[in-house]
Amino acid sequence: MRHGETVDNANKIMQGQTQGQLNDVGVRQAEELCNRMVDKHFDAFVSSDLKRAIDTAAILAAPHHLDVVTTPLLRERDWGSFTGRYIPDLKNAEWPDDVETLEQLLKRAGDFLNFIRTTYKGKTVLAVGHGIVNKAIQAVYYGKQMREVERMTNCEVRVLEL
Repeated sequence: MRHGETVDNANKIMQGQTQGQLNDVGVRQAEELCNRMVDKHFDAFVSSDLKRAIDTAAILAAPHHLDVVTTPLLRERDWGSFTGRYIPDLKNAEWPDDVETLEQLLKRAGDFLNFIRTTYKGKTVLAVGHGIVNKAIQAVYYGKQMREVERMTNCEVRVLEL
């Protein structure tokens, strides 16, 4: 799933691998999702090691009395010097050399899938990531191009069976 809405999401700021902060909408999104999923069984909650994802996962894990395991494999794409900039201003901007490459991102997505397969074999895991890394994970899982994977909204859940 993708984390709840953040202050920077609402302001159209490229967050990348900054920690981020859930806004009131994001907290409410996570709480509403938690209420809808409270009766579902989970063996583990895994999150990106960025605050906005950890905070979302903690809300969801609380009624299950489970800790949140974090991993940098679920971090958002590193946008390099695009980080912190207003997204609409980037539409025709030349990409800087310090942006994480698509190959690096897809490798990390594959590594995440392997991590879940080996660490949580046969378990039900809720993983909280970010918009672009989640697209990469789905692209690897389905054998598709990133552009073929639909954008995820905040607190949207998609089920992958590993």
